[in-house]
Amino acid sequence: MDNQIVDNKKVITFAGAFIAFLIGSGFATGQEVLQYFSSYGYMGIAGACVTLVLLLYVGVSFITVGQQQQFKKGSDIYKYYCGNRLGVFFDYFSILFIYLSFIVMIAGAGATFQQHFHLPVYVGGFTMTVLVTITVLFGLNKIVEVIGKIGPAVVIISIVLGLYSIFTNLDGLVSVNSNPALASVTRASTNWFFAAGSYVGFCMLWLAGFLSAMGATANSKKEAAKGAMIGAIGFSVAVIIVALGLLSCIDDVAGSQIPTLILASKVHPILATLFSIIIVAGIYTTAVPLLWSVSARFTIEKSKNFKLLTIALAIIGLFVGIKLPFDKLVNIVYVINGYVGILLLFIMFFKNFKNRAMNSTSKIDSKSA
Repeated sequence: MDNQIVDNKKVITFAGAFIAFLIGSGFATGQEVLQYFSSYGYMGIAGACVTLVLLLYVGVSFITVGQQQQFKKGSDIYKYYCGNRLGVFFDYFSILFIYLSFIVMIAGAGATFQQHFHLPVYVGGFTMTVLVTITVLFGLNKIVEVIGKIGPAVVIISIVLGLYSIFTNLDGLVSVNSNPALASVTRASTNWFFAAGSYVGFCMLWLAGFLSAMGATANSKKEAAKGAMIGAIGFSVAVIIVALGLLSCIDDVAGSQIPTLILASKVHPILATLFSIIIVAGIYTTAVPLLWSVSARFTIEKSKNFKLLTIALAIIGLFVGIKLPFDKLVNIVYVINGYVGILLLFIMFFKNFKNRAMNSTSKIDSKSA
């Protein structure tokens, strides 16, 4: 296959799917942005910049390795980087984390319906579970196509909302580090740098199998890399802008389950209603590939067992998700798993460095010969 083939439509679809996978309930609601970035004041923005660099690295690495290696299962990427034994650990650990993250998505949908529409948590949770399950049953290609279109739209609207909040609350942004409300916000780690590392860590455990499977469908390494780069940059820029928007209104959003709804309601109540629908769309775009990743790990896609397992996992996730508080789930599930993801990041650094050293040696030897 020609390594220079680049279908720009496919690049945009890859980028959209990358973004859509990460926005989820944490980003769309503003809860993870608040805990991982805004809670540290201005240094949280530095953390978001670190996140941008690291997401570029891991995103391009995952998707291009998937394109080159053509793994039978996306989860095989762990064995590629970590070897058989450690690879098996990361494989099963990531699947557990991905499933717990799916439960977080259901909790986020329930919290959104409850905060804005004043409906019971189970209404939002049940609605999201049904939509996600139906989509997953159609398979990976349909998933990439659907979420690749929704994801960028959610991010663009979030960016607009963040910019509006920044420019209409500049005084709040200027004095945020001295605002006592900042100290009341739950933090993801003891400092901004560790929080950024933890954030990338849990994103990696989400992305590894999904991006490697998506990369296998790319026409070329260049096409795959461009999609991941655009996705990583687009998502990270959105994180920075939303984080600044939350900082500018820290008095209002501190302690809120759905901080971005607070920002939207400050513009206009109608916008808050529209944005609540957007949040649900953002949760949907992440919940779908999360549930698909678990089912596809243990069964063959679109098989009878795949369908039965998907439905069973969805039902269990629904019952757990509507029983536990959304903000607590974000803080516990994401943070703990983020540190395991950091270990994978260091292993990736070592593997890629080793590969480049071997390639350089091979080139020198061939020239000498």
